[in-house]
Amino acid sequence: MDKLVIRGGQKLKGEVTISGSKNSVLPILAATLLTDEKCVIRDVPALRDTNTMFRILRSLGKTVELEKGVVTVSGSKECGWVADYKLVSTMRASFCVLGPLLGKLKKAQVSLPGGCVIGVRPVDLHIKGVKALGAHIDVEGGYVIAHAKRLKGAHIYLGGEYGSSVLATGNVMMAAVCAEGKTILESAACEPEVADLGDFLIKMGARIKGHGTPIIEIEGVKKLHGVAHTIIPDRIEAGTFMVASLITDGDITIKNVNPRHLGALLDKLKEAGAVISESAMSMRVVRKKQLRPVNITTLPYPGFPTDMQAQIMALMTVTPGISVITEKIYPDRFMHVAELNRMGAHIQREGPHAIVEGVRYLSGAPVMASDLRASACLVLAGLVAKGTTTISRIYHLERGYENIDTKLQSLGAKIWREKE
Repeated sequence: MDKLVIRGGQKLKGEVTISGSKNSVLPILAATLLTDEKCVIRDVPALRDTNTMFRILRSLGKTVELEKGVVTVSGSKECGWVADYKLVSTMRASFCVLGPLLGKLKKAQVSLPGGCVIGVRPVDLHIKGVKALGAHIDVEGGYVIAHAKRLKGAHIYLGGEYGSSVLATGNVMMAAVCAEGKTILESAACEPEVADLGDFLIKMGARIKGHGTPIIEIEGVKKLHGVAHTIIPDRIEAGTFMVASLITDGDITIKNVNPRHLGALLDKLKEAGAVISESAMSMRVVRKKQLRPVNITTLPYPGFPTDMQAQIMALMTVTPGISVITEKIYPDRFMHVAELNRMGAHIQREGPHAIVEGVRYLSGAPVMASDLRASACLVLAGLVAKGTTTISRIYHLERGYENIDTKLQSLGAKIWREKE
C-alpha cells in the first residue's frame, strides 16, 4: 500500500487538464445494462471506482474493454441480475445498477452499498422510487431484492431529509425509461451529472424531458440501443485544482472545465480573493494579495457542493479571520477536521458547523485519509504546510482523482509516493 509524501511551500504554476467526471461516468456505465448493443464511452477516468464498476459489469455478463480513456461495453442477451456483495459493498455508486437491471430484466438483487465513511447515507429514496414504479422489494442478508411483472409510470416525489439525491434520481430514471406510460420525478436532483446521464439515455432512445431540473418527465419505451458518448469534465477535480492555486498563491490554468457547472464555488472563491479568467472550457486562477474568510453552507446543486467542503476548509485554515462552514448534506462529513488540527489548524466543530480560525501557517505531519474528499483536503494542506506531510490510506484518493500526484508534479509540487 502506498502513501503520499508532500514537501510544502511550492507555488504551483502551469496548466492542468481535468479528467472526465467520476460522478457522471459511474451511473452511465450502469446504464449500459439497459441494452444488449455496444456502447462506447469516452473520457473515462482511470480510477478505483471506475475499475470497480467494470468488474461489476463483467460479473453481470458484459464485456468491458478499455483503451486510453475509451471504454467499450458490449454483451450477450444473457445478463446476470445479482450484483455481488464483495464488489457493491466497496462503492456506494455501484448501487445504481438496481435501476437498469430492474428496467431491463424486471428483477435485481443488489448488495447494500459501501464507500466512504462520512455518515449514514440510506437507500430509502431509491427503494421508494422503484416501489412506486411497481417493484416488490425485500431486504434480506444484506441485499435489496427487487422484482416486478411489469413497471408502470408514476408520479414520484424524491425529496429526502437533506434534499434531493443524485444516485436515487439516476436509479429511478434508469428504471422508468423502460416502464409503461409516463413517469414524473418531482424534487429530482439537478446536478450536471444527472443531466449527463439523461443525455446518455436519450441517445439510447429514451424519452426524457427536464433532466437537470427539479421535475423530470419520462415516457417509457420498449427497447434501448447502443450509443457513443463523451463524459462531462469533473467539476470537483476542477474545483480542487482551483483551491490548489489559491492555497499556494500559484497561477494555474485549468483546461477541460465547464464554468457553468461551478457557479456557487466560483462565487465563494472570488469572495475569498480569487481572480478567475474564464474562456469556453478553461479557467486561469490566481489570487489577490490577501485571502479573505468566507462562510459556506453546502446545499444540493446549484448550491455549494458538499464534495468541495473539505477542500475549502483547507483553504480557510490559512486565511486570516474566522470562517464558518456548515454541512447540510452529510452532517457527519467532518472527518478531516482532526487531521487538519494535527497540522496546526484551529478548527472547532459545533454540530453541523465547523468554525475555522485562520493561522499563519500549517506544519507538515503524518495524517490519515478517511474518505475521498478528505484525502484531497489533506493534499491541499500538505502543499502549503511547512515541512513534510505524509498521507496514508491514499486508496481513498485514488477512488476519485486520476493521477493527482503526477498532475501536481507537473505544476511544480514536491509530491511523491512511498510504500507504507
